[in-house]
Amino acid sequence: MNFYTVRDLRNTPKSIWDNLSSDGEVVITNNGKPTAIMINIADGSFEETIKAIRQAKAMIAFNSMRQKASTNGYMTDEEIEAEILAARQGV
Repeated sequence: MNFYTVRDLRNTPKSIWDNLSSDGEVVITNNGKPTAIMINIADGSFEETIKAIRQAKAMIAFNSMRQKASTNGYMTDEEIEAEILAARQGV
């Protein structure tokens, strides 16, 4: 996987597109941190690719929530009901 800066994207886009075509994915960094992934989409698979990416992002979020719950302790049924009631009341 090749890494490029935001500046590279602006100044030398052809090399990035060439690597994207050959490798299938490139990472764009901003201030030294990965901020975006560009992936090559095969003909006719746009919707399938977007669906797979959204599923992966949802799984990452779910696993993060599960880890936080494990670390912070789980809520009782009563605490859950109280949270729901507070949200419905706009508290």
